[in-house]
Amino acid sequence: MADNTPGSAKQKPHYEGHRARLRERFLRDQGEAMEDYELLELLLTLAIPRRDTKPLAKDLIGRFGSFAGVISADPADLLAMKGIGPTTLAPLKLVQAAALRLMRQEVSADPVISSWDKLLGYIQSAMSREKREQLRILYLDNRNRLIADEVQQRGTVNHTPLYPREVIRRALELHASAMILVHNHPSGDPTPSRDDILMTHEVRDAAEKLGIRLHDHIVIGKGVHVSFKADGLL
Repeated sequence: MADNTPGSAKQKPHYEGHRARLRERFLRDQGEAMEDYELLELLLTLAIPRRDTKPLAKDLIGRFGSFAGVISADPADLLAMKGIGPTTLAPLKLVQAAALRLMRQEVSADPVISSWDKLLGYIQSAMSREKREQLRILYLDNRNRLIADEVQQRGTVNHTPLYPREVIRRALELHASAMILVHNHPSGDPTPSRDDILMTHEVRDAAEKLGIRLHDHIVIGKGVHVSFKADGLL
């Protein structure tokens, strides 16, 4: 005979129904009406299927400020949080990689000169939270469409080596007609240093001899940027 006394049946974890409701809400409008912690909570269920993810989601929002702040945070900072390991880290960074790839494809669809705001949005998202300086080169074809977006160098908190010969060699390999240099200042202040200016002029002069145009050098800070072209430095 079956035991029908209260508590005899195995009860489902309380969060299962909550997760189902979260998924339904997300699918209703792709998350437009959801709070940041709720989106993060739902994302974390992909890596943590048998635990309530709301407390971890709220802890992460408290530490990094927003959904965007969490997925773009430095992996080492995320791993330092209780409850985050490699398995949990992977979906967070996957979302960031997917977002950046979508933005890069939008930039690639049109000449970058005519979609400047999209370009700035992309490189701000890709670089503004980096803790070390990073040098990216955007190589363009003769219609100013993006051929390649490559991180050439990673440096320290306040210096990235720039090797003009390597920049030009890669441009020739890609048959690029033009370039845009981009690097970040982890301090948040995008003011170019004297070395930034001198090395940019060296790249420009070397490129011009081979018929390659340096359109700009953009320095990324925290929510701000400096354009060498706009500021008369190029």
